[in-house]
Amino acid sequence: MSGVVSGFTVIFIIVGLGYLLGRTGALGDHASTTLSRLVFFVCTPALLVHSLATSDLSAVFSSTLAIASISALSVGLVYLVVARLWLRREIPELVVGALSSSYVNTVNLGLPIAIFVLDDESFIAPLLLFQIVFYSPVALATLDLTALDGSTRTSVWRTVAVPLRNPILIGGAVGLIVSVSGWTPPQSILESADMLGRASAPLALLAFGLTLTGVTVFKKGESPRRDIVLASILKMFAMPLIAYATARWMFGLTGHKLFGQVVIAALPTAQNVLVYATRYRHGEILARDSALVTTLLSIPVIAVTAWLLT
Repeated sequence: MSGVVSGFTVIFIIVGLGYLLGRTGALGDHASTTLSRLVFFVCTPALLVHSLATSDLSAVFSSTLAIASISALSVGLVYLVVARLWLRREIPELVVGALSSSYVNTVNLGLPIAIFVLDDESFIAPLLLFQIVFYSPVALATLDLTALDGSTRTSVWRTVAVPLRNPILIGGAVGLIVSVSGWTPPQSILESADMLGRASAPLALLAFGLTLTGVTVFKKGESPRRDIVLASILKMFAMPLIAYATARWMFGLTGHKLFGQVVIAALPTAQNVLVYATRYRHGEILARDSALVTTLLSIPVIAVTAWLLT
């Protein structure tokens, strides 16, 4: 439990600093947007390049990858169906909501918990691979084609070409190609990518804190309350249950390995979802409030999970 407390404390300190910077106006009126764009266009692609280029992919392709994929895609699909039929949302809002309900905070909170609670970083690598190589590119490609253009009706060439210019997809593809090829880039390149990549998490947290300035969660007339509640319930309760069922009965996992799968699924929504929402100017409040609500809920959820499974 000390590891859980430590991981959340780091997050709250940095988010709190971002909030104070927003309250004082020290970074100007457009700081949140600027930081979000920096994370989107520079830091996160650098993180993907370094992470994948220096990873042993043979250890990544495991049952954890399958469990993470099944649980995230299942929850995301449920959100899409329910929000479309019940809330009548358009595609960009549906995509941001689906990410809010299933995109896990692997770096900011996942790594500390994997190290201090699970004592095994290997739980994070498969999830990171799934999110950055498949989940993010698919979601961002959809946003490219619907949020930026305002319509899904595009030419075949534009449908193919627009997502290929996305920096997240490019960073993930470059890192994966380098890892598969076995080529080791010059140390100066790796260190530069590592330095920029390490800035991704704190800058995303600062941007998150900046957006909280003068904000009231579930504010009447402004906050999409039903969307946030739906995304938060799916993220904090449905996703861990699906991960448990998949790990326990499909892959036969027990003990510490089963515990690890459920804890990873119970991590809150990643702040990067807000970065994506800000970039495409759709679902910002949904992404921001879902990340905040799930971060608060994840503390008791992970504590109960530890009590039941250990």
